[in-house]
Amino acid sequence: MFSEVVKATGAEPQIITVRGKETAVILSIEAYRKLTGPKQTLYEFIQNSPLRDLKLELPGRLPEKMREIGL
Repeated sequence: MFSEVVKATGAEPQIITVRGKETAVILSIEAYRKLTGPKQTLYEFIQNSPLRDLKLELPGRLPEKMREIGL
């Protein structure tokens, strides 16, 4: 029976229950490595983004009024 559960992890994670309470999850090794593998830096994330070359038109900043301060 355990081998059937392990084989089913290829399709999706298998949730194990004990007395009706979700207790554990069996994942495929690929899903596990994806979750625990090295994390990307923000720079790497942006560089790998399919939107990397998207040209954004951002609104200009409104001029701010100068505050007078006493020194």
